[in-house]
Amino acid sequence: MTKNTETSKPKIGGLFSGVGGIELGFEKSGFEVTWANEVDSFACTTYRENFSHELYERDIKKLNGNDLETVDVLCGGFPCQAFSVAGYKKGFEDDRGNIFFEIIRLVNELETKPKVLFLENVKNFKSHDKGNTFRTVVQIINDLGYSVFDDVLNTCDYTSIPQNRERTFLICFRGEHNWNFSEDSDSMSYRFSELFPPKKITSNKPISDFLEKEDIPERFYYRSDRYMYEELVKAMKSEDTVYQWRRMYVRENKSNQCPTLTANMGTGGHNVPLVVTDNGFRKLTPRECFNFQGFPKSFKLPDQLADSHLYKQAGNSVSVPLITLLAKAIKQVL
Repeated sequence: MTKNTETSKPKIGGLFSGVGGIELGFEKSGFEVTWANEVDSFACTTYRENFSHELYERDIKKLNGNDLETVDVLCGGFPCQAFSVAGYKKGFEDDRGNIFFEIIRLVNELETKPKVLFLENVKNFKSHDKGNTFRTVVQIINDLGYSVFDDVLNTCDYTSIPQNRERTFLICFRGEHNWNFSEDSDSMSYRFSELFPPKKITSNKPISDFLEKEDIPERFYYRSDRYMYEELVKAMKSEDTVYQWRRMYVRENKSNQCPTLTANMGTGGHNVPLVVTDNGFRKLTPRECFNFQGFPKSFKLPDQLADSHLYKQAGNSVSVPLITLLAKAIKQVL
């Protein structure tokens, strides 16, 4: 008789969870989310609408690893401000840059170190300070005994979503720092090296698949009384692409993709991508921004939150199908 080798789902814990995009991707891949952490109260409101597991609503500096349940995978899209142009490239000199050291503190405080660390950041994280910041991060992770796989992946290259969104991913396996010098072909790192990076796809779904079909409220439209209206008329001709208003001019995304959704969308009415519809020019709705991040229709957006908060949440999040793809590869080697 063959023994039943089925085991319980591997567990994950989330840091800097936002509205739970990383957790959702791992859930879709067969993981169980044990707990998560987020400091922004508005993001926590959305998170709790969609998940029932423990959510620690506090600054990571006030999180104690000794109080947390041990997990197989520790995930985190840690704050990118300290490593991006938008954050003035202050890196580790910025207090937000030191947040990385809080992740390391928690790894050490957990009763058992996670088998896998899954970290996400902005594209130019790797190039900040001529690569010194990135090398420092990798060295610290290596010193903990983890192997480190890294790459910059673009959402539109690996999923059906037509969004140009490049992000740096670091995926690390416990106790396998020197895996590539070992002859052990059964190590997690060896097996993962054959799956990462994933294969690219050849095409995306059309823009129209991500737009809402029902009546869109008037507040999202740009009518003739808006100061930039004449510029919109001149530049916005196609219904098959997404545009951006760049303060003084309209930028067309000729690749028929949505530009990178950002955390400052909706701030002062700027930065939200624009589309041409039968009813005129309008910006994407918050729901459409979540669509362009691959969140399912069943994902709830709280009615009590202002559009500005929802735009920020979508821009701060991750592309769920890309996380799902990577999580499946991780589950395969665990």
